[in-house]
Amino acid sequence: MMVVEPKIRGFMCTTAHPQGCKTNIESQINQVRAWAEKQDLSNKPKRVLIIGGSAGYGLSSRILCAAGYGATTLSVSMEKAPKANKTGTAGWYNNHFLEEWIRDQGMDSYSLFGDAFSGEVKQQVVDKIRDTVGQVDLVVYSLAAPRRIKQEKGEPVTYQSVIKPIGQTIDVRTVDTASGQMKTFELESATEQEIQNTVAVMGGEDWFDWMSLLNAEGLLSDQIQTVAFSYLGGELTKAIYGAATLGAAKEDVERYCLRINHLLNADVKSPMAKVAVLKAIVTQSSAAIPSLPLYISVLYRVMKAQGNHEGCLDQILRLFETGLYPGSGKTCAQDKPYRYRLDDKELLPEVQTEVTKLWQSVSESNLGSVTDFEGYRSDFLKLFGFDWPEVDYQQDVSTVPS
Repeated sequence: MMVVEPKIRGFMCTTAHPQGCKTNIESQINQVRAWAEKQDLSNKPKRVLIIGGSAGYGLSSRILCAAGYGATTLSVSMEKAPKANKTGTAGWYNNHFLEEWIRDQGMDSYSLFGDAFSGEVKQQVVDKIRDTVGQVDLVVYSLAAPRRIKQEKGEPVTYQSVIKPIGQTIDVRTVDTASGQMKTFELESATEQEIQNTVAVMGGEDWFDWMSLLNAEGLLSDQIQTVAFSYLGGELTKAIYGAATLGAAKEDVERYCLRINHLLNADVKSPMAKVAVLKAIVTQSSAAIPSLPLYISVLYRVMKAQGNHEGCLDQILRLFETGLYPGSGKTCAQDKPYRYRLDDKELLPEVQTEVTKLWQSVSESNLGSVTDFEGYRSDFLKLFGFDWPEVDYQQDVSTVPS
């Protein structure tokens, strides 16, 4: 038993609070169940594979499918289990408490831990699907990793991603999550090798490899759909995202989306593989991107004031309800047959105009009044089980749940 406090280093929190993570899961489950009461739940997926299902959009997708649709879910993630004197990762607790709830409902779910890029883990998933649900109706690809070990000619090759601009050196403004201090630094242009490495890690090849294997093994049902998540952003984030190494990787995801549809013999107008472009929110991944914490802090202030703010689960609910499995008359914004645009509210002219205005005026002295940094920081802490009003953080807790 010990008191668990947040320890923030850079863009990461190195501790996680078990009870807070449980509260996070319960909060999302309650929101999904309230939403599901108003939905027509016929013709929804009942067997779902989530690649990267322990946090962020992947976790919310798993909660929606399990708590909303009553689906059997299989999740793949790389997380660290707790020890008696050390907390596990937030994702480990998320998996544990979600599965505990699912079992209490008399449903099945499976969590596999390991490197989702590896052939060994892919084979474990194939075996698990075959031994349990037989086939899957939906594959959610939500993998976020900084590096990838890929077998090439029988030898392991490590690719390391970088977050850099392409073709220019830029000045980046950001805010430190722990201290609230603003920083400006120079970020050099990526080399061609760095661009290729980032695409190898964050592009679409692994998604295609997963779908190719599942298809070859006969594990995709006739109702199969698959979706990968993306972000495009507007002018303020273009230099660090859209026109940078991350943007190159996201373009690669779309190229492989087309290849997956070809693989599955999907009709061009009714693709089975989709890309969902989502809005900027607080996730462990977005916290690592220079300038995104400051941009999101400004964006949150504007969208909350205008009444069109959405969090992680809100976005996933809208994606499934209006896009992947739409009800009568419900349609999600699309700009390509295979691409959903759930960033539509973020990119509204009235939103971006106000965000740009505040962005140009923000400084460390007016951070609290010009942005919603406190809201950003609270959402960040909640990812790791902290800052939930319902939890007494002065109490000793067991790092290893029973």
